[in-house]
Amino acid sequence: MDLVYHIEHVSYSYVKGVRALNDVTFDVYQNEILSILGSNGSGKSTLLQLLCGLLFPEEGQIFYKDELVTEKKLKSGKFQQSFRSEVGFIFQNSEVQLFCPTVFDELVFGPLQLNIPEEEAIQRAEEVLQLMRIDNIRNRPVYMLSGGERKKVAIAAVLTMNPQVIIFDEPMSGLDPKSRAFIIDLLFELNQAGKTIILATHHLELVSILQSRVAVLNEKHKLEKIAPAVDILNDTELLVNTNLISEYPHRHEHTIHKHLWPGYNFHRHE
Repeated sequence: MDLVYHIEHVSYSYVKGVRALNDVTFDVYQNEILSILGSNGSGKSTLLQLLCGLLFPEEGQIFYKDELVTEKKLKSGKFQQSFRSEVGFIFQNSEVQLFCPTVFDELVFGPLQLNIPEEEAIQRAEEVLQLMRIDNIRNRPVYMLSGGERKKVAIAAVLTMNPQVIIFDEPMSGLDPKSRAFIIDLLFELNQAGKTIILATHHLELVSILQSRVAVLNEKHKLEKIAPAVDILNDTELLVNTNLISEYPHRHEHTIHKHLWPGYNFHRHE
């Protein structure tokens, strides 16, 4: 498979001496789904922001299609244009991403910034409105949307730029069951259309459904393990040590004992 990202000994600190990521190395391949799994505070969001060029490593290097990603390169020039058009990022908090007067304005904004002709930008927006099933809110101000609607609009605004790589930070965050099912269907559909999907999550159920390759970050902000989902989900010791499952008290009539939670009723195909 063709290499999309090579992450080599990357570390990052928001405060000097306090690492948010610590010596992380792995690769991302074209047309795969890679799940970044870890407990809250493990460095998942930081890693995603490094991959999309919103942050830059304190130590180590990130290569995108064999080209070193640097702050200088992303300020101007050919690489900046190609990288920004090929890599899309959906924030966990959709409100951070949305700022235009209406939903339709949000969808055409990105393509126009990439110097795509207005007619084509409008056509793309129309197609994505249908794909995301949000045509009914096309003229609505963003502040009048529900959380699930904002998430769909944030994703739609990225899709109108037709990126090759789509990075999701906690795509299930704040969504009801029906919206979560829609997003899961969309992830599969995008991947089947040839998109490389990178997502951060702490939900084992999502990892189980996607059955992707999984990179696990531990609470020391290091890469603990990278392996297929089935190997990760069957490694109880790993899940406990990385604070992804724990023991919780449970009552049976007058008896209280402990179970591991979340449980192990994950989706499997024999």
